[in-house]
Amino acid sequence: MAEAHPGNAHPAIGGIKLCFGGNVFGWTLNRDQSFEILDAFYEAGGRMVDSAEGYSSWIPGNKGGESETIIGEWMELRGVRKDMLIATKTGMGGPPYALKPEKVAAAIEGSLERLRTDYVDIYYAHRDDKTTPLDEVISGYDDLVKAGKARELGASNYTAERLGAITKLADRMGMTPFTVLQPKFNLVWRHEFEGALQDLCIARGIAVLPYYGLASAFLSGKFRKPEDLEGTSRGGGAREFAENGGWAMLPVLDQIAAETGATPAQVALAWLRTQPAVAAPVASASRKEQLADLIGSARLELDAAQVERLTREFSPAV
Repeated sequence: MAEAHPGNAHPAIGGIKLCFGGNVFGWTLNRDQSFEILDAFYEAGGRMVDSAEGYSSWIPGNKGGESETIIGEWMELRGVRKDMLIATKTGMGGPPYALKPEKVAAAIEGSLERLRTDYVDIYYAHRDDKTTPLDEVISGYDDLVKAGKARELGASNYTAERLGAITKLADRMGMTPFTVLQPKFNLVWRHEFEGALQDLCIARGIAVLPYYGLASAFLSGKFRKPEDLEGTSRGGGAREFAENGGWAMLPVLDQIAAETGATPAQVALAWLRTQPAVAAPVASASRKEQLADLIGSARLELDAAQVERLTREFSPAV
């Protein structure tokens, strides 16, 4: 969802309150189902979609790029490219030398072709590439901005040490730094972001769009006991969150959901938006009723006491 936000330092984000996670396109949703969800998201005011060249290569018979292809065809057929903010990535899995300038240049051309556009709003390094010198990573990404192929640059899954190093070096080189971060962060998975990485984002004004906002659907409340995790497409991914203090968090989510007239999923996403440096969560849906949860989350405002309870009650198991 979006709202006017004059003076925002991130033209590719603006006042976005929710980013739709496009990993489901070509995975849990086929082309027609994806179009139905995208239409509903757009009609409800949704304007930002996140993808990657690697989505959804983990499905037998897929090679990657399926998500971008669906998004691109939808935007072209609906004539909505100018309305949408599109983010995508290269370097999924962190293979060696994935962020060499020549590979990045080739990768974005493939993404642009599949997305049927001549630019993306955010272009991420999907994983840190410790084999390519940082100055080469910086220059390769800076070239994309200079060529008008990317409006902003982002890092996903970077540590505070590495994000700090690459942003400082970009400053010294006089080149475009990473101004967006996409970490794994939610109500029951905080250790990768809170602390030094969050402090760095606050200090530098880096906008944070965390993924796994609903902890693989665990924070929607659909899983209530360990047996519920068996035999579902999300169950395997949800297990690590359930076992990291997630079971104990569900009653608190339920209480605040009852107080606000919202759902547990809406409360979990609304909590994310209150966290320092976070611009908007990334979350996905495979059904219209799940999409309604996401849309409702963008309208929900928790009070300070509710935020404090959710923050305080987390007791990680690790």
